[in-house]
Amino acid sequence: MGGAGRRPIDKSRIHRILVRATNWVGDVVMCMPAFDSLRLNFPDSHIAVIARPWVSALFENHPGVDQIIPYARGRGFFGDFNEMIRVIRRVRSLEFDLAVLFQNAFEAAFLAYSGGVPLRVGYNTDGRRLLLSHAVIRGEETLKAHQVEYYLAILRALGWETPIREPRLHVGEKEAGAIHGRLLSHGVAEGDFLVGLSAGAIFGPAKRWPVERFAAIGDRACQRWDARVVLVGSEKDGPTCRDLSRAMKHPVLNLCGKTSLGEAMALIGRCRFFVSNDSGLMHVAAALGVPTVAVFGSTNPVATGPRGRWAGYVKHDLECSPCLKPECRIGYRCLLSVGVDEVWQVMEELRADVEGKA
Repeated sequence: MGGAGRRPIDKSRIHRILVRATNWVGDVVMCMPAFDSLRLNFPDSHIAVIARPWVSALFENHPGVDQIIPYARGRGFFGDFNEMIRVIRRVRSLEFDLAVLFQNAFEAAFLAYSGGVPLRVGYNTDGRRLLLSHAVIRGEETLKAHQVEYYLAILRALGWETPIREPRLHVGEKEAGAIHGRLLSHGVAEGDFLVGLSAGAIFGPAKRWPVERFAAIGDRACQRWDARVVLVGSEKDGPTCRDLSRAMKHPVLNLCGKTSLGEAMALIGRCRFFVSNDSGLMHVAAALGVPTVAVFGSTNPVATGPRGRWAGYVKHDLECSPCLKPECRIGYRCLLSVGVDEVWQVMEELRADVEGKA
């Protein structure tokens, strides 16, 4: 790990900073300690974030964000080309002094370079070395670290302070009020012990613990903790959540696909416990300080596990894991070997720990 810039960056000359955010919910959450550390290093600078629309809510209520520049893609060649030109012109008009590129893509460096940002910091990946004024060399040790450390290492390579280690998110008052009203309309009071279940995962079936096992966890929480259960997820998780709802013996509130990301954050923040696959919402829950237990299959919790004081996971290491593949040709043994009793035991231990130190 090291920096390959031409000269040290004089912090006193940095007044306007552009950040290219990562594109997925979980990656943005794991990037938050680096983002927060950037603000600590530049407390008086204007910070703007280029973000895809589906992750913008993670920044909308953040006290360290002064501006969000939306970047919408997926409109076809000409639509995407026009959107890139629009963003480049916007960046150029705002006259940034520094760009910090947490996204690794060539395109991120191209936007900053074409937008006339004189200082451009990021990893020397994806053929973009010549577009960076300060390229950070990505070594093997960096690739082995947790993603939180991966993003923090960009700032460390420049000699900047990185005291923050845990992701933190901020829920908006509007979204919190909307969720409060919606829960009340479904008979969920403020003091109810709300358990959130998130059985979806965009990555693929190698991340999806069976819905029948999630249902068993939900029913057990109702029976033993006198809990109310809510299902949380995106519109794409709709079929999975419907199957889960049908599999449960106790009443369940299914809000899958019925909230914006900001509202989903507020809903998760109301939960007293959260059980999830390895997903973006898992990271959201942990970053909100909600006691969280995640089930891991083909992915690696050492690199992408939930980070937070009350975060835990269940993972079985087999000879073929972590393979990091979305699908499995030999029966998803790593995922299916995780049993309901095992997950429940971790939940009980975590709850006892939380209540013992509250």
